[in-house]
Amino acid sequence: MTDKFEEFQAACRQRADLAMKRYLDTADFPCPGLEDAVRYVLPGGGKRVRPLLVYAGSQALGGDFEDADDAACAVEFIHVYSLIHDDLPALDDDDLRRGRPSLHKAFDEAAAILAGDALQSMAFEILCRPHAGKGDRLRMAHELARAAGPAGMVGGQSRDLAADGQQIALNELETTHLLKTGALIRASVLLGALSSGNATPGQLEGLREYAERIGLAFQIQDDILDEVSDTGILGKPQGSDRDGDKATYATLLGLESARARAGDLAANATEALSDFGADADPLRHLAAYIIERIN
Repeated sequence: MTDKFEEFQAACRQRADLAMKRYLDTADFPCPGLEDAVRYVLPGGGKRVRPLLVYAGSQALGGDFEDADDAACAVEFIHVYSLIHDDLPALDDDDLRRGRPSLHKAFDEAAAILAGDALQSMAFEILCRPHAGKGDRLRMAHELARAAGPAGMVGGQSRDLAADGQQIALNELETTHLLKTGALIRASVLLGALSSGNATPGQLEGLREYAERIGLAFQIQDDILDEVSDTGILGKPQGSDRDGDKATYATLLGLESARARAGDLAANATEALSDFGADADPLRHLAAYIIERIN
C-alpha cells in the first residue's frame, strides 16, 4: 500500500463517519432507546470498505466527495443493519462484533431487530432526499434496493442458511456469495459512480465487472481470516464459520488454493479498469487491499 492510498483511506473513513454522525444528529428518533441502539453500532469501528468504494467509484469518474456522502452513508447503513441481524440467535448467533458485544447482547434482541430495521429505512431516506446532490437518485435507490433485497444480500443470506451442514459445489458457494457479500460491494462502486453525474453505460459496465470480482475476493479473504486469524484481531469469534458447519472457500479449496483464487480475482478486477485513467487508482489499490487485509 502506498502512503497516498493510506491517506485516501483515512480521509474517506473520517468523511463517512462525519457524514453519518451529521445525518443521525438531524434524524427524528421519538424513542431514545432506539436512538441509543443505533448510535451504539454506527461508530463501532469497522473498515468502512463500502464507503471507501463509494468514494473511489466517484473519484474514478471525476466526482466530488461531497456528492458521494449520501451514498456512502446509505451503503454503510445497509451493511451495519445486515451485521446486526446476522448476529442474532436466529441467524449466525454471534456474541461479538467489532471487538464489542453484539447489539442484541449489549441491549436485547428486540432493540437489535428494530435498530436494523431503522437503519435499512434510513438508508433509502437519505438517498431520496429532494434536491440533494448530483446523479440519478432514483437509479441509485434502485441499485441499492436490488443489492440489499432477495435478489442480493438477503437472498444470499437465505441460501447460506439453507446450506448449513451440507456439502455444496464451488459454483453454488460462489453464487451465494455474489449475492450475500458481492451485491452490496457492487452497489457501493456503482452508487459512487452514479453520484458523480458523469457515468456512461460503458463505464458502469467496467465498474460492475471490477466490483463483482473484488466482491468474491473479499469473501474469500473473510473465509481465510476465519481460519487463520484470532478473535482479538477479527473483532468477532474466530472459527465461527467452521463451528457453524458452514461451507467456505477455505474448506472447499484449502487455504493455499483459496489465497490463489483471491489473488486471481483481484488481478482480474484491476484488468476491468483498463479503460480508466489515474483517477481510478484508489479502486486499483483497493483490489490489493482487500486480499492483503488482516481483519
